[in-house]
Amino acid sequence: MTEAIRYAFQYEKGQDNIVVLTMDMPGQSANTMNAVYREAMAATIARLEAEKDAIAGVILTSAKKTFFAGGDLNELIKVTKADAQAFYEGILVLKGQLRRLETLGKPVVAAINGAALGGGWEICLACHHRIALDESHVQLGLPEVTLGLLPGGGGVVRMVRLLGLEKALPYLAEGRKVRPEQALKAGLVHQLASSREEMLAKAREWIAANPNAKQPWDSAGYKIPGGTPSSPNVAQMLAIAPSVLRDKTKGCFPAPEKIMCAAVEGAQVDFDTAQLIEARYFTELTTGQVAKNMIGTFWFQLNEINAGKSRPQGYPQQQTKKVGVLGAGMMGAGIAYVSAAAGIEVVLKDVSIEAAEKGKAYSAALLDKKVGKGQMTAEKRDAFLARIKPTASEADFEGCDLVIEAVFEDRALKGKVTAAAEAAALPDAVIASNTSTLPITGLAQAVAQPQKFIGLHFFSPVDKMPLVEIIRGEKTDDATLARAFDYVLQIRKTPIVVHDSRGFFTSRVFGTFTNEGLAMLGEGVPAAMIENQARQAGMPVGPLAISDEVSLSLMSHIREQTRKDLEAEGKALPRHPAFAVVDLMLNEYKRPGKAAGGGFYEYPANGRKHLWPELKQRFEKADGMIPAEDVRDRILFVQAIETVRCVEEGVLRSTADANIGSIFGIGFAAWSGGALQFINQYGLQDFIARAQYLAEQYGERFEPPALLLDKAARGETF
Repeated sequence: MTEAIRYAFQYEKGQDNIVVLTMDMPGQSANTMNAVYREAMAATIARLEAEKDAIAGVILTSAKKTFFAGGDLNELIKVTKADAQAFYEGILVLKGQLRRLETLGKPVVAAINGAALGGGWEICLACHHRIALDESHVQLGLPEVTLGLLPGGGGVVRMVRLLGLEKALPYLAEGRKVRPEQALKAGLVHQLASSREEMLAKAREWIAANPNAKQPWDSAGYKIPGGTPSSPNVAQMLAIAPSVLRDKTKGCFPAPEKIMCAAVEGAQVDFDTAQLIEARYFTELTTGQVAKNMIGTFWFQLNEINAGKSRPQGYPQQQTKKVGVLGAGMMGAGIAYVSAAAGIEVVLKDVSIEAAEKGKAYSAALLDKKVGKGQMTAEKRDAFLARIKPTASEADFEGCDLVIEAVFEDRALKGKVTAAAEAAALPDAVIASNTSTLPITGLAQAVAQPQKFIGLHFFSPVDKMPLVEIIRGEKTDDATLARAFDYVLQIRKTPIVVHDSRGFFTSRVFGTFTNEGLAMLGEGVPAAMIENQARQAGMPVGPLAISDEVSLSLMSHIREQTRKDLEAEGKALPRHPAFAVVDLMLNEYKRPGKAAGGGFYEYPANGRKHLWPELKQRFEKADGMIPAEDVRDRILFVQAIETVRCVEEGVLRSTADANIGSIFGIGFAAWSGGALQFINQYGLQDFIARAQYLAEQYGERFEPPALLLDKAARGETF
């Protein structure tokens, strides 16, 4: 036995003959199911079995801050289809170890001192009794689905047998995570403790009182709660569940569907057969491409971003203490809310105190909902709201170390308000613009210290959207970028860093998505086909629906501002077939979008939105039908190609920023792992060939950029 394996599980038997197993994987900040774990667990189980007669029970706990983090993703991302058989057999060994633990014939208690997610929660499920430390950092659940996987260590089998199919599926197929108190109410844990000492004392008491403990599913007369799939009420639920699930996944995400298969099939057979079914589906997902895409982006690249890879080094981390927000409309109100939520003092300014108060009321409404649901006390709500000060005067920006401008997309207006705010704030305050399209370098000309000017592009609604795009202007210095990065993490958002250009990264790529949908409509492609194929491709919403949300008036205004800016530089705005569609909808049909009552969709007061019926006669053409695959690929390829152009021009500096930004910012198909990973997993040569076909059929905007051709020639990926 190597030293690493010896220390991975500390085995301490007390005078009461209770063995305390403390998991402490050497050289790691968290315990994971890697090779060392597997060997250590094998040795530990063998020892427990050998010494069983001298043991009263077992307490399983952790020496780390977390209880157990789950599967080793460094291993899982490398498993190929060629490794499937060996991987499957390895999973059965791992599952067999936990099965031996729960059938040891002695009571086993999980003393959960930190987060137990994924494989960590599966270890807990294999224990007869679960006691959790009642602290906010403790989270329990099975989030594998968010990485394209399913719980492969018995999680599906045991959750179904513990809760029943209907109650288990949200934890399995949605990756729902819970805090200790919620877990107690749901029947996932049996007791809570306020300290480690209390937790271990309760565990010892329970072992003494339950010497013959067994799992419910190993006890005589056990029945699955709620019934098996053949029970009438469960059968009724299962009759509609697959179609509801397919409506959510659009067939792009295999994991939720495989989870449902493993859960339902496993509920019809004995425990050991259910374990085999789960292992087969787990192997299928792990060796598949979608899991590789999602693990690479949502785990490795997201962690890289949050660890500060794009943040300038050598600058101490700084907390923002007081932020001034210019403009109390939808965006400004949202920025005020997320800042106050992070404990930051906020000054919210608009042209009148009434407008500023209205902006503060946005926060009050969100908080009242939380109070109503019992998620927050009235005292905490009042303390939160006290951090937001509405005003109509720049003088109140005194003491602000950050000012964020969030007014209408008008260069002159933005310049006027930022200059006034800069004069009132602290001398070294960072001045930021929430513009979504106007170049930061140009906007910085309005302030006295352009080196302290930066773009902070939030997404609507601010309280829900996880991303902030940080835009560095030509004169923005490293210290300012570092402070902006720290603020974004402080408000619990994900920062991506891009360099200045018109539309930056997300707005540029988002524009190609909406424009491609409008161009197809203009060509005579049926509107329903455009919208449906966008969702089938994995986009959360179709290009026509999102254009209505943004408003065609705003799209036209941004185009006009861009045209003026380019003319001032002696350049012309390139024509796009989408422009004619926008102009028709605005000027002839008077349908600017959702806020104005209707655009491409109708919005009945008491019904669901639906496509404007007249789109058929006004736009559809008999010869406008194109293959569904072309509609889908035009939507994905145009965004991926524009992302490559952003890399080529130096707007984007990292693949992680490109992939995370495309998914979190504009809803690019999450199954693909992001816009650049979409190209990687498609294969660069195949992507180029398909792009060239699309260019011949539909326009030069699909021509592969030089950078893409160069990478393919060198056999590289992004």
